Amino acid sequence: MDADSVVGYFRGKTILITGSTGFLGKVLVEKILRVQPDVKKLFLLIRASNAESAKLRVQNEVSGTAIFQVLKEKYGLGFHNFIEEKICPLLGDIMYENFGLDTAKLRELSNNVDIIVNGAATTNFSERYDVAFDTNVLGTKHVCAFAKKCTRLKMLLHVSTAYVAGEQMGIIQEKPFLMGETLRVGTHLDIESEINLIKDTRIELKANCSTEKDERKTMKELGLKRARQFGWPNTYVFTKAMGEMLLGQLRGDFPVVILRPSMITSILKEPLPGWIEGIRTIDSVIIGYAKQTFSFFLADLDSIMDVIPVDMVVNAMMVSMVAHSEEQGQSIYHVTSSMRNPATYAVLSKSVHQYFFDNPPCTGRNGQRVRLKKMRFFSTVTGIRLYMAIKYKLPLEMLRLVNITLCGVLSRRYNELSKKYRFVMQLIELYAPFSLFKGCFDDMNLERLRMAMNKDQNNNEAYDFDFDPRSIDWDNYFYTVHVPGVLKYMRD
Repeated sequence: MDADSVVGYFRGKTILITGSTGFLGKVLVEKILRVQPDVKKLFLLIRASNAESAKLRVQNEVSGTAIFQVLKEKYGLGFHNFIEEKICPLLGDIMYENFGLDTAKLRELSNNVDIIVNGAATTNFSERYDVAFDTNVLGTKHVCAFAKKCTRLKMLLHVSTAYVAGEQMGIIQEKPFLMGETLRVGTHLDIESEINLIKDTRIELKANCSTEKDERKTMKELGLKRARQFGWPNTYVFTKAMGEMLLGQLRGDFPVVILRPSMITSILKEPLPGWIEGIRTIDSVIIGYAKQTFSFFLADLDSIMDVIPVDMVVNAMMVSMVAHSEEQGQSIYHVTSSMRNPATYAVLSKSVHQYFFDNPPCTGRNGQRVRLKKMRFFSTVTGIRLYMAIKYKLPLEMLRLVNITLCGVLSRRYNELSKKYRFVMQLIELYAPFSLFKGCFDDMNLERLRMAMNKDQNNNEAYDFDFDPRSIDWDNYFYTVHVPGVLKYMRD
């Protein structure tokens, strides 16, 4: 398999993509359209109030973003017509059976779709349990049910996350989750019971006439409680694991690829190096350092941070679609870097510090350059808790006592600071399993795919389908690509 055969595969294909307005989704849409303009149609499932709103979302959140600049330059005044011809916004939602489509649209879709890419997900670590379950679990079930209706379907690609592994240590294999499997010994997961628990909780909340705020709080706490009961650190990875279980059980005869990326970062090469949307765990270090508002971070500088540029993830997606088209079975790929080219948090720290030393940020009141303070890193949750207690909790307690003495004059200030303190402590608890992760993701399956791709690789430089992390110079990537990209595309 070579680059030309990958490009050729997508000619004349009709593809249904969920999650296209997300960071990964729009990079995939752009890449397909750029390398294979003769793709027949991309149906983008869009959550919106009506068809016109769905169309506007695609224009504003997909084709109107900066990464489509190369295509805009290529087609000039014809860009809009090209997008209209190739992209079909589809008003619907994976949380509903048949995506909420009417019979006619469902029939049209099921008779024409060749490939399904399920990238829709709720990625909030502390999302409401019912919301995360509807999208990440039941949504996967609905995608699978629809796939069985597609008469021309050649394969289904499902985007998961490498962190469905929870907080495991050592080498983590590319293996599927069995139905009911958990990460805590002595427990068994019953997805039907989880559905009933969510229903009962909703009924109870309604019976008690709970406010929207109370309902949200209860559902968020329920998600974290259930996740931790079965061994997962948060609601997001717990529900993604359940989605994988359902897919494995319900997939039928069509080929399924489950892609598990680690932390996805900015574009490495094309079409726009450094382009990124949404703050990833490591980007809070960069933004905090630039603004000088974030003086500490929870990470062991000697630990490996498993990150992978988004264009490499998209390349792996496209190559795996070709490799497994019309082939029975389920394949799982870790799209990660910890096994082949590990980068430590020390590399990130050094690159960020060097970048801002060479390019001091203007954060003063009048735009003047300020003296940079070095960021502190804590390698344990205990260490950062102690730091927070001395630096913030103790002064907060003193403010509380002063406020009592002054008959509540400082109540507003105390409540604001107390809320910020609780928020930071919650973030520490949520992000600790990722920033202190001790596992290493095996990617032997993906390595075999790379070898198959390289075997007959031609020298056509027009198409780049590289997804080998060994080709990344991490120091250079962070200094010249990622840090400038975060600062450019993620400003307030």
